[in-house]
Amino acid sequence: MSQINKLKIFNDPIYGFITIPNALIYDLIQHPYFQRLRRISQMGLSYLVYPGANHTRFHHALGCMHLMQKAVVVLRFKGVAISTEEENALYIAILLHDIGHGPFSHAMEKSIVEDVHHEEISLLFMHQLNAEFDGKLDLAIKVFKGEYHRLFMLQLISSQLDMDRMDYLKRDSFYSGVAEGNVNSERLIQMMNVVDDVLVIEEKGIYSVEKFLMSRRLMYWQAYLHKTSLVAELILTRILKRAKELTGKGVVLPCSEPLQYFLQHKITMNTFDAGTLDLFAQLDDFDIISALKGWQRQSDFILSSLSKMIINRDLLKIKLTSEKVAIEDLNPLKERFALENNISLLEANYFIFKGKIKNQAYSKEAEPIRILKKDKTVEDVIESSDQLNLKSLSKSVTKYYICFPKQLVEMNI
Repeated sequence: MSQINKLKIFNDPIYGFITIPNALIYDLIQHPYFQRLRRISQMGLSYLVYPGANHTRFHHALGCMHLMQKAVVVLRFKGVAISTEEENALYIAILLHDIGHGPFSHAMEKSIVEDVHHEEISLLFMHQLNAEFDGKLDLAIKVFKGEYHRLFMLQLISSQLDMDRMDYLKRDSFYSGVAEGNVNSERLIQMMNVVDDVLVIEEKGIYSVEKFLMSRRLMYWQAYLHKTSLVAELILTRILKRAKELTGKGVVLPCSEPLQYFLQHKITMNTFDAGTLDLFAQLDDFDIISALKGWQRQSDFILSSLSKMIINRDLLKIKLTSEKVAIEDLNPLKERFALENNISLLEANYFIFKGKIKNQAYSKEAEPIRILKKDKTVEDVIESSDQLNLKSLSKSVTKYYICFPKQLVEMNI
């Protein structure tokens, strides 16, 4: 295929036309590893709350690359030297930053692979692609790992004000219909600059930063940590755990070969070899939904009941509270539910459990968002802002939850 045919255009509902900058990027997008992202939902099971939230990680990765193209243009205009090789590394690193996500994004990390995070799997995919593309991803990997001397390049990919967050807030807001998340990414990028190889936002952009942080806080409460999205993901995590438990006892559950492999093996970062990566690359949302449809009819009460909950959107009840819930308070519920359904107290834990969620829009511990003042000094956005609410946005808010079957609602909890 000629170079010209590879400079294609995507029509994106958020930004309009997104252009592919060169043949290497085109070939990466065409690779089966990347095409798999078309089958991984960006917001997990949030479509059970917001029916429009069916967009994918593929959408999001292209959007991030588009914003990165804008950022490179702005920074070069302001005199920041970015070589063609560095520019390409930025595009590749942001394009592949989420390539390691499993089905429904986070449920896999907490169930059938043992503490292997998607960032680590993304890096494994990058190394594999680098081997296939004759080392052309060397610099992108260096930047992604934070090993390149120009810190601002990592900050554009992963920081408290990066292309990733700018795209997912705007995109998730658009598809979910939660208008509060709509950030002005265009304005934020226009306000970017680099001082001593560190990313800064010019002082006149401070209100856009405040709006961005507020939007992030609201999107977490209204979308990402929405109680129905939360309970759906918790149920899915428990389904996969139960499936792994039953498989360990010799029960053969109907599902795709790649999913079967992850149910049968204990997968840690140490055992995540090339073969495992290839099987992981074949896993997507469709494997999980297909499995759940079959598992509804399994004889195991736990697996079939929980699978039906997701398929039919008839979920557990979830209650949020600002007070911590004592484990003893759940025991009467567990005893009653276990008795009614002829299961053990241990098995009742699949249906009745507690936990907590945290929301912190801005972290004082992480790399700060730096404001470039008119006198050329640089300071943390919290110090620059005249808004008291920005200080409160840096405080972590914790909420506690309990989940239990709907038939227990009439009991006074």
